[in-house]
Amino acid sequence: MSFLDDIETISDAPNVEAVWDVLVDRLGEHGFDRLMYGLTRYKTANSFGDPQDMLVLTNHPPAYTDRFIGEAMYFHAPMVGWSAENVGACGWRWVQENFDSFTAAEKRVLEFNKSMGVVAGYTISFPHSSHRSRGAMALTARAGLSQADVDAIWQAHGREIQALSNVAHLKLMSLPHTGSRRALTKRQREVLEWVGDGKTTQDIADIMGLTAATVEKHLRLARDALDVETTAQAVMKASLQNQIFTLEP
Repeated sequence: MSFLDDIETISDAPNVEAVWDVLVDRLGEHGFDRLMYGLTRYKTANSFGDPQDMLVLTNHPPAYTDRFIGEAMYFHAPMVGWSAENVGACGWRWVQENFDSFTAAEKRVLEFNKSMGVVAGYTISFPHSSHRSRGAMALTARAGLSQADVDAIWQAHGREIQALSNVAHLKLMSLPHTGSRRALTKRQREVLEWVGDGKTTQDIADIMGLTAATVEKHLRLARDALDVETTAQAVMKASLQNQIFTLEP
């Protein structure tokens, strides 16, 4: 497929998985056989937010992800730190050049990466519109490629790779995703949409032909599913996850 074919496929993708398949296939052809994409809209000064609220996509094996993600090693990963403060693309030569300045925790992550063959690659940090939003993707080169090899690949194809990744990121931000929690039901989405439109519980009951108690039940279940305390928080989180005000597939 051509670059334009990939862009069209991503633009028309109906779900997250379809976008991810294009990235895995195309970047794999360039020598990056392991990818990890992360998106959070809940970043603070000291946290990337609850991992269950992040969108994380990867084709790394469980032996790697169980520790890097499951044990939150990413929080001390030098290239994750770089992506939190920068926008653009950066080769992992940067890690070698700045090794002496890293903390003990950061060096432990690098040792783990080395033991798992995560030694050469590039990181792309995507532009963001909010100080709480961050999106980035790590591209790990296949075994046998050195950072010098990867830099040569980037010199030849980096512009295309970065453009394709940026388009994919924009598409992923627009698609519904639920992290590791369950998705809202149709009724839960509907009541949250009416709340977002400024309707009261009784208004919603009248509109949907339900009792006020039933509307309250749907709102409570929606709060539980989204792990928030208030209905206002539920509306905000469901909106950020593109779970409400969306077209039916």
